[in-house]
Amino acid sequence: MAAAVPGLVDCHCHLAAPCFLTDVADVVRAAQQAAVTALVVVSEHVGDFDRIAELAERFPGFVLPCLGLHPIQDVSPEERRSVTLQDLHAALPLIERYEDRLVAIGEVGLDFAPRYASTDEQKEEQRQVLIQQIQLAKRLDLPLNVHSYSAGRPTIRLLQEQGAENVLLHAFDGKPSVAMEGVKSGYFFSIPPSVIRNEQNQKLVKLLPLENICLESDSPVLGPVKQERNEPKNIYIAAECIARIKGIPVEEVIEVTTQNALRVFPKLRNFLRL
Repeated sequence: MAAAVPGLVDCHCHLAAPCFLTDVADVVRAAQQAAVTALVVVSEHVGDFDRIAELAERFPGFVLPCLGLHPIQDVSPEERRSVTLQDLHAALPLIERYEDRLVAIGEVGLDFAPRYASTDEQKEEQRQVLIQQIQLAKRLDLPLNVHSYSAGRPTIRLLQEQGAENVLLHAFDGKPSVAMEGVKSGYFFSIPPSVIRNEQNQKLVKLLPLENICLESDSPVLGPVKQERNEPKNIYIAAECIARIKGIPVEEVIEVTTQNALRVFPKLRNFLRL
């Protein structure tokens, strides 16, 4: 059924994740067969950068790269910590090396989950890292692909204070009323397939104007089934759920969210054949 409706755009996924190493071509093929026309692939740390660039070369015009530093960094498979300015200073020259290929700066943002950012100093350093990446996006004339877990209001407020204009807030977990502050600034919100099992996400979709909604998989996480590896092909499930909540045809959801993706990521127009 999904293949009959063209034009889905996955606005936020982690195709460079280790769990895709052995079968990434199959994952891409399954997405294309499900009528997904582009994957906006984000990084979390410096170790992702070259892998994402390689994927963009391997799947030209389909894998579209975003580079940036996530507010939580992996030290090892067992240890994660809040991002530091030292992390950023190591990453900036690498991001700028790839600037001509990027469709956005991301995944960037704030994450105030207590197990990672328990002190005011850690939160302030996250803010400073985000501010510098907002400035980088402005300098390169690129949009921002933004993480805001446990920090919805502070993230939106900082983006507004810094004059960020072209913003996608992915998998927003804050209050719908807080999201509406972002809508006032023209920000977009991407909805993952886990919306079918997340009541708060459903409330968010109900309140958000369709003109501010995009689709994302956030694969390999936030899939329709908890604990199962998520893939980009599943964004159709998010589109169907949005259609049910809004009481409109799924074709309308796909058409509008794809146009929204083109608005938030203008470089997509160079690749999509719509």
